[in-house]
Parts: sequence; structure tokens; C-alpha cells
Amino acid sequence: MTPTTPATSTPRPPRRATSRQSRPGQAPRAAAPDTSLPRLKIRIGSPTSLLAVIPGLLNFNPGRSIVVIGIEPGDGQVRVTLRYDIPDPVRPAMVTALARHAVSLLSAQGVRTAVAVGYGTDAEVAPVIAALREHATKAGIALTELLRAENQRYWSYVCADPACCPPEGTPFDVTRHPAARAMRAAGSRVLAGRAALAASVAAKGGQPGAAMRRATKKWLSEIARSSSDTDIPASRLVAAVGQVAVSDAIRRYRAGESVPLDHAALLTVALSQLRVRDDAWARMEPEHRDAHLRLWTDLTRLARPGFVAPSAALLAFIGWQSGDGALGNVALDRALADNPRYTMALLLRDALDSGAPPSMARLPMTPGEVAAAYDAAEAAPGAAPDDDPRGPQEPTVAAGEAGRM
Repeated sequence: MTPTTPATSTPRPPRRATSRQSRPGQAPRAAAPDTSLPRLKIRIGSPTSLLAVIPGLLNFNPGRSIVVIGIEPGDGQVRVTLRYDIPDPVRPAMVTALARHAVSLLSAQGVRTAVAVGYGTDAEVAPVIAALREHATKAGIALTELLRAENQRYWSYVCADPACCPPEGTPFDVTRHPAARAMRAAGSRVLAGRAALAASVAAKGGQPGAAMRRATKKWLSEIARSSSDTDIPASRLVAAVGQVAVSDAIRRYRAGESVPLDHAALLTVALSQLRVRDDAWARMEPEHRDAHLRLWTDLTRLARPGFVAPSAALLAFIGWQSGDGALGNVALDRALADNPRYTMALLLRDALDSGAPPSMARLPMTPGEVAAAYDAAEAAPGAAPDDDPRGPQEPTVAAGEAGRM
């Protein structure tokens, strides 16, 4: 058996990068770990230990997947983890696209050593492994371990010795492995699959959903009435009230609290105005990422149709900032389902597609710079206020109608 390259895994932020689940061979949605944060070091010195840490690296059980892990040059730590749907073996172009994309991301990250695991049948996994070998060799990347796992057994594509790699496969149990236990003890979560991760940011239904729908309609009506009574443009009212509400919500979540549902409804309406969203974005300091994760997850789940994209895009930014590409991509799925042309979500998707590391998830402006930029735009000759109660909007397709909530 060829030993797996020693490496360390990271059970807490910086978190894992992973591909978005979509058509086989589609470009993955990935990001590299932010090496500025402390790590729990776990030696990956065997196929079993590699299999044991992969669920923790992904935050969910891989299912039928191809997982490629790039190793940091020099210290042998995990630098990037990519996950793909297994492509149809009868479609070789998709197999080739997957291999090319994985190798291109590894090369862009400066990776020169990697391992790969395919979860599925030999007919499904072997063509991908062969393509990865071919493209990695051309790129000067050494693949030190290539495994296939199925039904709690694994096979190695780099070992031909039946004494250590029997034809019937080698049994393994990831849940009881010391590496998996260490990651769980350090706070690593492992969901049942990517669908479970998507469900964790899905819209709330039932009583909370109905109450949020009523509260959202109430705020839209109150803003419109106040604008009419005072002759103040609705966008100005939303900006004034919304920025205060967002700042208060951020403070509460950083203190370990949350906000009432009525406050959450106001937030989702206010965040539809770009000035309010950008002010919130400018306050996403990475040292508070756990609190921000709770905030934007809550609002993404509570927001009604037409008001989801801002909160979901901010949640995706926190996912990227934390190195959690899987979370970033399921959040972007929600944002773009709500508004397929939402610019912030499209920009973040491009960043994750390109494998941009979390170190690039920098705050675009300070809150003061945001305020100055919008003040200057509003004072420019010819500038006209937007009377939409939601304020200036990203380009959208029939989004935000109260009747659709």
C-alpha cells in the first residue's frame, strides 16, 4: 500500500471547501481554507484516516462523489477540498471536464501533492481516477493516494499487492476512527448529505412562515403610508430605519441573542435596498463570523419570496469568509432562485467557482465609506429618489411582490 501523504485536517473555521451539487462535470464551487486561523492537527497517514476525515472536511457525508484534496506545500496540511457529483461514465466529456477543473484549481492554489477518493462503483469511479491521473501528471501534481469507497469497503488504485489490498476490498468504519472522534470533539458537524445542508438554509414554513409573511406585508404597508404622509421618499425612510435595524441586529447576534420575528421582517424589507445591504456587508468583520452565520441563516430562512436574495448573499459571503464553500453555494442557490440576476450573488458565485481563498473575502468598504458613496450618489445632479418601498433594487425578474409571499 502506498502511504497517503501526511496532512492535517481542520474541523473548525477555516472550514472546508466543496463543490456545488449540480450537473456532473459542472465547474465546482470551491474555496481554499484561510490559513490565518488555528487548526486542529490530525495526521492522515493511512487510507482509513483519510476516509475518516473527509465527512468532517465537507461538513456532510459525501454520498456518491469524487473528493479531491490538495495538500499544502512544505507542511503537508490540507489546503483545498473539492467535491463533485460522480459524472456518468458513458459521458467521457463530463469526466474530462471534472478532471481538468480539479487540476486547474489545484494548480491555481500552488498545490503539488493531492489525494482523491471516489464514492461509488468501479465503473463510475475508475474513469474519473484515470482522467485525474492524466491531467495531474501533465500539471506536475503528484496523486499519492487514489481510493474508491463503497459499502464500507475501500480499494486503492495505487496498490496492486493483494496482501494489503485484497480484491474484495478492505473494511473501514469512519465513525469510530480516532480522527473522526477528534474532529467531533473539536466541534465539527457532519450532516447526512448535501441535501441536509441545503435544508438547513431552506425557507421556514408553518406558523413562523405565515407570521413572517404577515409581518412583511405590514412593514411594506407602513413604509408606503409613512412616505405618503410625510412626502419623504420611501427609499429614504427604508435607509434611515433599515440601517439602524441592521446595526441593532448585528449587535444582538454578537451578544448571543436574536431578534423578534417582527424585527426580522423589517430587516428583510430594508435589506432589499442596496444602501442598507452594503452597510451590513461592510460590518461583517471575520472575528464575528459565528454570530453573523446565525444572523444570516435566520434571515435567509425567514425571508419571504422576493426578499431572500440579500440575506442569502450575505450568508454566502460568510460561508466564503469561513472557508465553507458548501454553505456558500447552498446559500447562493437560494439567493439566485429568488433573483437570478442578483449581482452580489453572481459575483460571489464567480469567486467560489474560481477557487478564490477566504483570504480574498475582504470587506468591500467601511460603513463610513458606504455612507459617503451613497450620499455622493444621491447628491449628484440629476439623481432621483426611488419611491419603491424597498429602495433601489438589483436587476430582478418580478421579485418582491407581496402577493407572492
